[in-house]
Amino acid sequence: MNNYSRRGFLLLAAGGAATALAACDNGMASTGAGTIDARVDTTLNYLYSNYPGSRDLADKAVGMLVMPLVTEAGVVVGGAYGRGALRVGGATVDYYSQTKASVGIQFGAQQYAHVLFFMTEDALGEFRYSPGWVAGADVKYAVLNEGDRFSADTLSTTSPVIATVFGTSGLIVGATIEGTKYSRIIP
Repeated sequence: MNNYSRRGFLLLAAGGAATALAACDNGMASTGAGTIDARVDTTLNYLYSNYPGSRDLADKAVGMLVMPLVTEAGVVVGGAYGRGALRVGGATVDYYSQTKASVGIQFGAQQYAHVLFFMTEDALGEFRYSPGWVAGADVKYAVLNEGDRFSADTLSTTSPVIATVFGTSGLIVGATIEGTKYSRIIP
């Protein structure tokens, strides 16, 4: 007779999620700032060419955090990881990692890109000078669907932070950044 405990099950599920996350190429082994900057440039080119309204949003923003590739995986216990750059005035000023943990009914893996548009100096300052910023309910989402257009004028640009999630591929339904922690890194 097998005697399974919840703790053992959660440890097994966490190990499975960690293995699935490690198996995806999310840039954790990249060799520095040059690689991250190249990925950020490619991501922004993709965003601007596929969603032309995003350029207007970028022009109105005081800063943008670009996360070119985030890998998320989960089997009951899940996690996500990615690395990107904060751009102010078109130039990279800092590098960040993104981490997220979750527990619940989930199974699968996905990858996506996202950009946080900081619409106010206060929001950008709070992000830059906090020891670890966590995305929460104050983030407004701009939904981007292939072939659809969105306009910065139709968004509530009075929101301090606007997030776009795009380029999603994988098997987990929905991509959200709420509860995600961003930490400054030295690549």
